[in-house]
Amino acid sequence: MVNVVGLGYIGLPTALMLAAHGVEVTGTDCSRELVDTLNRGETTFQEEGLDGLFQRAAAAGIRFSSEYICAEMYIISVPTPYDKASKKVDASYVRGAVEQVLKVCPGGAVLVIESTVPPGTIERFVRPLIEEKGLAVGADIHLAHAPERIIPGNMVYELKHNSRTIGADEPEIGERVKRLYASFCQGEIVTTDIRTAEMTKVVENTFRDINIAFANELAKICRSDNLNVYEIIRIANQHPRVNILSPGPGVGGHCISVDPWFLVGDYPGLANIILAARKINDSMPEFVLERINQIMKEEGITDPSRVGLYGLTYKEDVDDMRESPTLQMLECMERHLAGGRVKVYDPYIREGVVEHQYHDFGQFVNSVDMVVIMVGHRQIREQRTALKGKIVLDTRNIFGGKDIYCL
Repeated sequence: MVNVVGLGYIGLPTALMLAAHGVEVTGTDCSRELVDTLNRGETTFQEEGLDGLFQRAAAAGIRFSSEYICAEMYIISVPTPYDKASKKVDASYVRGAVEQVLKVCPGGAVLVIESTVPPGTIERFVRPLIEEKGLAVGADIHLAHAPERIIPGNMVYELKHNSRTIGADEPEIGERVKRLYASFCQGEIVTTDIRTAEMTKVVENTFRDINIAFANELAKICRSDNLNVYEIIRIANQHPRVNILSPGPGVGGHCISVDPWFLVGDYPGLANIILAARKINDSMPEFVLERINQIMKEEGITDPSRVGLYGLTYKEDVDDMRESPTLQMLECMERHLAGGRVKVYDPYIREGVVEHQYHDFGQFVNSVDMVVIMVGHRQIREQRTALKGKIVLDTRNIFGGKDIYCL
């Protein structure tokens, strides 16, 4: 029996995948509304393949509850935000989940922390909590860390095919957790110690953040000298040892935009390149605003309400808005666009979440003179003709910069 704690973007697909491959699973979440939705047979977010996986898991007998249950193994997949002042991890959600698990778990249970945490988090926040209860780690309770490696938009595929890292104090526990994930994971599963597993996951996301920051800084340099950054990157990437990513309006999501801060907070004075990369990527929404303002002046647009932002999510073809560059940009828009009365539309966001948000693509396009493509959803790629006669700023370079403005 496995109890998956936290049924968000990571915990739910993990619970469903385990159940669909023969593991007895109960999913637990503190949100009764979320649990009720799942018990009605409905998923809580859009993701390719998730509904089919849900059906297979339901047929296999998966259960959902707001209560923690007695189980042999617990997979804890709860949020791990960072404190914006100290840049250190906020481990309160993990600690809270562990406290609840300790109230119901049997002796010898395995606690697998799947949430992404910086190195030393389990040592500082989880292990002492267990010992405070008079329990012995390695005897009464076993600890492991199995950080997720999936991305919204391709979660189901990546859960099955990506490699994984399992960190554990005891090799036999690492192998036991490995066998559980091997029930569905076809990628290589590496076992190591907990601290190494913690660092490995944070390093993976930090590497991508630094690569993106280089591309974004290059975009700023090229803009200052009227050079085409995309052509320069395309040519440079023909070198066999160069792989520059694409610049964009910022970095969102709950991994790449968050995890590097853990290293900045825990290693002050050492994480210098990481800090610089974070500052560059966090500056991009404001850079896009400056670009919008420049284009408005060139095109003679004086009314910000004639400008429309296409896309609210942090990446294409998902409904995940966490740390979205568009939301970041809207927060600082007052300084640039005389009140920020721009219009906004996203085909994946059906509820009203910001002011002046449209829910019909045609009405949105017809209401503006200038469209700023913040997210390269499939819809906008397939309906480029709808933008005919509009001034377009394509921050994602989905149209190759032909007859439109780019970063």
